[in-house]
Amino acid sequence: MTQAEAKNVNVWYNNFQALKNINLTFEPNTITALIGPSGCGKSTFLRLFNRMNDLIPKFRLEGMVTVNGQNVYSDDVRLDEMRKNVGMVFQKPNPFPKSIFENVAYGLRVNGINNKKILEETVEHSLKQAALWDEVKESLKKSALELSGGQQQRLCIARALAVQPKLILMDEPASALDPISTAKIEELIFELKKTYTILIVTHNLQQAGRISDLTAFLYLGELIEYNHTKKIFLNPDDERTQNYITGRFG
Repeated sequence: MTQAEAKNVNVWYNNFQALKNINLTFEPNTITALIGPSGCGKSTFLRLFNRMNDLIPKFRLEGMVTVNGQNVYSDDVRLDEMRKNVGMVFQKPNPFPKSIFENVAYGLRVNGINNKKILEETVEHSLKQAALWDEVKESLKKSALELSGGQQQRLCIARALAVQPKLILMDEPASALDPISTAKIEELIFELKKTYTILIVTHNLQQAGRISDLTAFLYLGELIEYNHTKKIFLNPDDERTQNYITGRFG
């Protein structure tokens, strides 16, 4: 049961403040959609949980970001171990130029697992979780780059699942896909919440409405509103949320 939390979070890139005093708690086995116009801080916020913002020059954080009570930014955190617990799926599918099998097994090998039986069982289980096994089980030695865009994205999800993360971050996971692939990814995300806690950044309000339990609306680096998705979409408390949902800006 994985809980994630941001307490009094402020983020700067040099002198620009990207996030302003964000407080959010994500409950286990829920899907939370982060919505808001471009540049409002959604991806910056998402990437706090696996410390990918550390790679950006002059990034500075104040406040606390925790996964299961552990401060992700504590000095004694081992980055490799922490990232194993926090899976990440990006906007564009990014399979490695390796076989389908080796893409999924990659994280296990990096963590020192080379037992053939364990690798085979984990790859099969992860591909089944990602609803891809039936499509690729006869061609595991083929290059992952031969798969369609939607299959590549499900492969990337399988790769994230193989190391048994606790939290899954998704940054616009279906925005580069066609409607049929998008529907498959949405079905998959909905299925995965039985096992994982999921945070998803999406520009697609219909998608947020379809798959998320909770929705957080960010605007100009501030958290404007956070509530059950139905409440946010049908009866928001803040006029800015209402204006964004109805397409008056963004």
